[in-house]
Amino acid sequence: MSNQVLIIVGDATETLDTMYPYYRLQESGFTPIVAAPEKRRYQMVLHEIKPGWTITKEWEGYTIEADIAFSEINPEEYAGILFSGGRAPEYIRYDEHLVRVTKHFFETNKPIASVCHGVEIPAYADCVKGRRMATVPKCQFDLEVCGGIFVNEPCVIDGNLISGRTFHDNGHYVGPWIQLLEDARNTNSES
Repeated sequence: MSNQVLIIVGDATETLDTMYPYYRLQESGFTPIVAAPEKRRYQMVLHEIKPGWTITKEWEGYTIEADIAFSEINPEEYAGILFSGGRAPEYIRYDEHLVRVTKHFFETNKPIASVCHGVEIPAYADCVKGRRMATVPKCQFDLEVCGGIFVNEPCVIDGNLISGRTFHDNGHYVGPWIQLLEDARNTNSES
């Protein structure tokens, strides 16, 4: 089994949603592969809801280089996938190659993580029916209209699918997702 794990991004991907799992994967002996609409550098952002505000405030974050374009992905070569948050999922979810890749991970029961707006990708790909997921509350509708079940908790585990609401939940949902990846790796090395 491959030690490579996909991290799905686009312009306006949330910095902490992306970088925390990126480095945690490395610490656990996995190789994070950043995947995006095309192979180039992407601008990440920082998101926070300011007290008393009704909208999300956004600041520029770091940039990240995509290792592979969605169209080039052979999903069988990857152990798992993470759908990062931020505004990126709102536009990258329509990419036919990303939809194909997303369906593969749900159909093959490989470890999947989703945080914040990341839910919009598997929702659009018709993969959330009957699945329990955490997401930022403002994406509850996106999940439920596609048949998913919104759970307002820092870590929701539904089989191979592990999700958190926002980067504030990184310390809750990323560890169990990496444990799933490690369990799959150990099972495959024994066979």
